[in-house]
Amino acid sequence: MKKLQKSLALILAVSMTAAIFAGCGGSKTENTPAPKTEASTETKTEEAKTEEPVSYTFPLAEKAEIAGLTNYPAGTEAEPNNRTIFKRLEEQTNVHVNWKTIQGDQWGDKIALEMANIKTLPEFIFQAGFNDTDLLKYAKQGVIIPLEGYINETTMPNLCKVFEQAPEYRTMCTDENGHIWAFPWIEQLGYEKTAIQTIGDMSFINTAWLEFLGLSMPTTVDEFEQVLIAFRDNADKIKAEFNIDGTIIPMSCIMNDGDQDPAILINGFGEGYGDPDRGRHIAVTNDKKVICTATTEGFKKGMAWLHKLYEEGLIDPEAFTQEWSTYVAKGKSGRYGVCFSWDVANIATLEGWEPLPALTADVRNITPQNGSFTSGFDRGRCVVTANAKNPALICSWLDQMYDPFQSPQNNWGTYGEDDDFDIFVLGENEKGEKMLKHAPLGDASPVEVREAESVNGPLAILDSYYGVYVTCPDDAQYRLDWIKDIYTPDMNNDYVFPNVFMSSDDTKRLSDLTADITKRINTAKSDWVMNGFTDADWDQLQADLEAYKLSEYLAIFQKYLDAYYA
Repeated sequence: MKKLQKSLALILAVSMTAAIFAGCGGSKTENTPAPKTEASTETKTEEAKTEEPVSYTFPLAEKAEIAGLTNYPAGTEAEPNNRTIFKRLEEQTNVHVNWKTIQGDQWGDKIALEMANIKTLPEFIFQAGFNDTDLLKYAKQGVIIPLEGYINETTMPNLCKVFEQAPEYRTMCTDENGHIWAFPWIEQLGYEKTAIQTIGDMSFINTAWLEFLGLSMPTTVDEFEQVLIAFRDNADKIKAEFNIDGTIIPMSCIMNDGDQDPAILINGFGEGYGDPDRGRHIAVTNDKKVICTATTEGFKKGMAWLHKLYEEGLIDPEAFTQEWSTYVAKGKSGRYGVCFSWDVANIATLEGWEPLPALTADVRNITPQNGSFTSGFDRGRCVVTANAKNPALICSWLDQMYDPFQSPQNNWGTYGEDDDFDIFVLGENEKGEKMLKHAPLGDASPVEVREAESVNGPLAILDSYYGVYVTCPDDAQYRLDWIKDIYTPDMNNDYVFPNVFMSSDDTKRLSDLTADITKRINTAKSDWVMNGFTDADWDQLQADLEAYKLSEYLAIFQKYLDAYYA
């Protein structure tokens, strides 16, 4: 695998050389920015380069104003300019941003309405999070502009350096016609099977309860079931010992909800693929074939086993309907024996909890998440709209987010806040240069603290930054250790589906197919875990998936997988 990755890296490096020279240090003609109107996915890159690159020295001599749209987590500061990070950025650049904001839990519904009215759109969307379908649709409509012309050493030197150090990310941002429609979010933590993104829905078990009841860490599905039964049958003793208010819940989750889904438990059944990609329900075999996990024997057996647990009263009856706030509230009350999330500290506490190892059923396996081998990446994080009066200035301001000292602050939080907690303290690295050092989290929830301080948006944190510009977050480090020590040894799949930018036609077709296929599978999962299913129900699911063009769906993925490894 390492030899293969090195070969791929070499091919990528060679193939990207021309693009890097064109975008970061080529001739003036090649470096000129793209026009801000009449954007189209069919527009040729050469036709988009019509202006000389512009250089801005910050802080500007005269204050400038730009207009942006972003979102913020519910319960946190709604005005971006009141956040320390943006206050400092305004001082450093002399650029004032007139923000329009949408609460994060309303973003999905409201952003589509915003994008539908080009006349009222701000100049850029800072925290867009658009998928490929969105990007190509808005590009074709002329709502957003191509950005590759601005990514040069004059206008965006920081992003240029990121793409020079890690050219695979420029490849991942570029469509089939050579256009870049959005600025990315990049977070490197670990590599390949040790990357922090290889597992999202990590399972955690209450070791304080295990110790109290004299139980060992389960390693098989049968042992796990017996542990849950012990939690259920000794509920009164557990409540009394740990002073718990409320009913004991042996296992809680949120079905079909990303990292809170219990799919990691079924990896050991059948062929061992589980269901690691809850949005698309695909996996890649070691023969480099794309399969639908919901057609495998392991999925069938896994669903039957989860139903058995539910029927025995071992799974939270609210697992199919509860929202995040309810899930967390019950966890913080100490009522869970097993739960699922990115980090148990978000649901319960670190003390008295440990990751649950892979459970052996027919096999022992953990399937890495698709796209995880290149770490965290969001292709559609930030876009510039056709309303931008001065796209070069906006891009140059956004380039400040890619400064290696700024990106960690945008991603996690900052230092010198007026509140009770800082994510960072300002220190020095071994060379005596300023460096962001993570403050201990203590009992604070990593999610809640970061939501209060960070601004997210476009940024890049490369592995080479750790120890130079920033320390690795404590919660990231212990999660990396969990993955490396507990899960990586059981990752028997050598491939994941890569993060590729598909053509407009294929993206549109996949979007249409995914809607029906994913809805059908997710509905079956919830129904079958709750109510059980028969062989006839299983056959009907397979028939429905074929009716929804599953073969065509997989063929599109296969085409891009083959091209990636060609």
